[in-house]
Parts: sequence; C-alpha cells; structure tokens
Amino acid sequence: MLFTPIKPMLLQMGNNNEIDDNPEWIYDIKWDGWRILVHKEGDRVEAYTRHGNNVTSKFPELQEVGQSIQSHTAIIDCEGVVLRNGVSVFDDFAYRGRLSNKEKIKEATVTHPATFIAFDVLATDKVYTSKPLVDRKEILSSIIEPSSKLLVTPSIVGNGSNIFQLTKDKGMEGIVGKQCNSIYKTNHRSHDWLKYKHFKIIDAVILGYKENPFTMLVGTQINGKYKPLANVEFGFKLEEKTAFREIAKQIVTKVERDMMWVEPILCCKVQYLEKTNTGSLRIVSFKGFNFDKVPEEIY
Repeated sequence: MLFTPIKPMLLQMGNNNEIDDNPEWIYDIKWDGWRILVHKEGDRVEAYTRHGNNVTSKFPELQEVGQSIQSHTAIIDCEGVVLRNGVSVFDDFAYRGRLSNKEKIKEATVTHPATFIAFDVLATDKVYTSKPLVDRKEILSSIIEPSSKLLVTPSIVGNGSNIFQLTKDKGMEGIVGKQCNSIYKTNHRSHDWLKYKHFKIIDAVILGYKENPFTMLVGTQINGKYKPLANVEFGFKLEEKTAFREIAKQIVTKVERDMMWVEPILCCKVQYLEKTNTGSLRIVSFKGFNFDKVPEEIY
C-alpha cells in the first residue's frame, strides 16, 4: 500500500436543496485543486494523484509536509491547492502540476506556493480504512502539526447549510458532506460522501457544435467579436438536441474537421463552477435555450 498508487474514494454529487443538518453527517470545506495522496515513511515523502501519477518532483514543499506529519509512517488523503486570500485557485495549482523544469518549479514555490489540505488518513503503522470516518478524523488531527504547507481541513458535525452559505459568501467551491460512520472504500464512488458546489448561471451565444459526443461551443461578445467560453457536453435533453439540430443545419456557416460553425443568433443558459484566468468556464452544463435574449445583449 505504501508508496504505490491508490485510487481514492470518490464523491457523488449532492442536491444543494437537500443538505442534511443531521448530526450523523460531517461537513468539510471543498477545496479546488488536485486530489493528492501523500505517503510518508521516515524522511521519505511522495505524492500521487488520484490517477496514480507520482508528482513528488513537482512539489519541493513536500519535505516540509513530511515534517508536519508526526507519525513515522502515514498515507494521507489531501487536496493540493494554491491559496489566495484563503481561497483555493484551481488554475494556480494546475500551473504547478504542468511544470517540469527544476528552475521554474523552484520559482513557483514562491509565486504559486502549494499547500496540502488533509481530510482523511488511510494508514499509519496500521491500516484505518475499515474504521469509521469520525475515528479517522481524530487520528488525522493527532498526527499532524499544522504548517503553511500542511493543514487539516475544518470540519463541522451537522449544520451543513450554515457552512454551505459561509463558503458561498467567501467565494469558495462548496462543501463535502460525509456520513460519520462511513468507511474508506478505495476506487469506489459512494453516496456516503456527497459534494455540494456553488454553481453559477450565465447567458451565452451558441457558436458551433460537434457530434460524437454531442458538444456545443458557446461564447460571449467582446468588442463586437465572439470569444469562445466553453465546450458544453452535458445537460442536454434529447428533445433539445433534436430541436437544435433542425435549426442548426439551416445556419451552418462552415465546417472545420468535426466542428460545425453556426451563425451566432441562438442564445442559451449554461451552468459553470468558475472562470479560469483566461475567462474560460470550468465544469459546464447546458441549462436550456434562452429565446428572450439576443446575442447583442450578451457580453
């Protein structure tokens, strides 16, 4: 188990209108970065992504992380983040993950300092995956001396609606709700763990589409020109696809490889989690056509 890739336990999407204030649930802040499992034995510390990639060389901060773990041996489930005013910025951590040049990595420890936020422990000298979450949380807190590079995520029992509103007010991604007695099931997506995200809705112009899988390219108007914002693949009803295809075949302007560009005359609503530094939308889904809008009103 130690120093080998582990596929972590994953979450199901929860309904924001059904957040349970039941004391049998524990709520954590949901941080926006990369899922990272930190392995430690003595002075050796390694980090693996949820897909099993060893990214240790990208994060010199892991040496300080190891010093914060008071147990000789440990496997800790974390979110790797870059914090700006207490809020995690996905683009900044993704930038760290793309770096391979040693000098640029060294510079980035100053410009984009990584912090690892721990929320679970799989093992120390014993394996804890069969223990209830509430016990694992206690073990986790007992073996970590918080530092600027390793923190334990704040948790609250019950009162999920309160912490959800708090994270919204602070511009954070959302929260995670977990059954207090849930065990840790590797490589498993469980309804015992639910994520609740603060999505936003935006009006957009349909610029083109692809088939296989069906995907819309949507954008906005800037200085009289249309800028793509996102490729939208999810959220379509069958009848919406059918209706769009009937209209689209009449307004196709050109075909480039698998992209069919259309006249920018149709508007829609899309849901997204956040905008990247370049203005693109992350985690997007279709929320219906908007016939009350015209493209000139979207910018």
